[in-house]
Amino acid sequence: MAKRCFYEVLGVSRGCPDNEIKAAFRKAAMQYHPDRNPGDKAAEHKFKELNEAYQILSDGQKRAAYDRYGHAAFEPGANGFAAADGFAASMADIFDDLFGDVMGRRTGRGGSSRGSDLRYNLEITLEEAFVGKTANLNLPTAIACPACAGSGAKPGAKPRACPTCAGYGRVRAQQGFFSIERTCPHCHGQGETIDNPCPQCSGSGRVTRERSLAVNVPPGVEDGTRIRLAGEGEAGLRGGPPGDLYIFVSTKPHPFFQRDGADLFCRVPISMVQAALGGEVAVRTLDGGETRVKIPEGTQSGKQFKVKSKGMPVLRSREIGDLYIQVTVETPQNLTKRQRELLTEFDSLSSTHTHPEASGFFTKMKDFFENLGS
Repeated sequence: MAKRCFYEVLGVSRGCPDNEIKAAFRKAAMQYHPDRNPGDKAAEHKFKELNEAYQILSDGQKRAAYDRYGHAAFEPGANGFAAADGFAASMADIFDDLFGDVMGRRTGRGGSSRGSDLRYNLEITLEEAFVGKTANLNLPTAIACPACAGSGAKPGAKPRACPTCAGYGRVRAQQGFFSIERTCPHCHGQGETIDNPCPQCSGSGRVTRERSLAVNVPPGVEDGTRIRLAGEGEAGLRGGPPGDLYIFVSTKPHPFFQRDGADLFCRVPISMVQAALGGEVAVRTLDGGETRVKIPEGTQSGKQFKVKSKGMPVLRSREIGDLYIQVTVETPQNLTKRQRELLTEFDSLSSTHTHPEASGFFTKMKDFFENLGS
């Protein structure tokens, strides 16, 4: 059976540019790929036919030979060409286009590549996390060269396609039935060469400058939050798209409050007398106000009191967390003689009713070990 014209297989005209051939192959290959058509012999044959056609027409030398001699140029012994490398070479182009942008570092035929992502560590106070803030950052980063507008070429000059790889960025070497593809040694994979590089950026298309940037930190932001600013990273090489800027927010330790999500915790010491007789303590809150907490008579150390809606705002919500006041009973120190006398008198008057937990604890402990030994 006679082979169909390769241009007809791909559905392009004979004089079409290289990018049109590649686009046509990508579209058809995705349609007839065996994984999308399991068990379809017709689709499998069409896919092999597409691979063979693209392998020939995507290569400048092979395309020129095909235009001159037709299919006869690739028969065994004709002009040193062989079509056995079609599948691997052509599919390499497809996978490079579909998956080559991993980590934002893909280099294309135009010589450009995406800029690197940048990270900035921003430390704020708990008060700033409560109300939010606008942070002004000064970032030393690579920006597009203003002299050459990122092209890398001297003003008035233009990059030209690499003569070695014809702008492809890679070259192929035939070894028997195998085709080996490697980075072009002349342009180092850029696909372009610059005869007259820009004097300011030495042909890279970018220069390092300190850039000012205002970043909005929303109220309720938590420690470890990551803020992504698309397109604010390092400028791409030779006019390529910029990377992104990632801002990692951390919160400074607060001298009085500890945060757990949207809730705040505050440890408040009270005197032994306050704990025994009861009373009231005034505690400042992050919103600038003050809340008064009633201490009941006989409060024990470690007791927590909940104050609703006095915690942190919930990010992108109208909800507000709570404030928890934990009291710790402070044992008096540096007692005077009279104070010692009063405490001694108080102790002599104490009973199991005034210290029920202590009395019960030692009784239970004694009973436990006596029963253990019996």
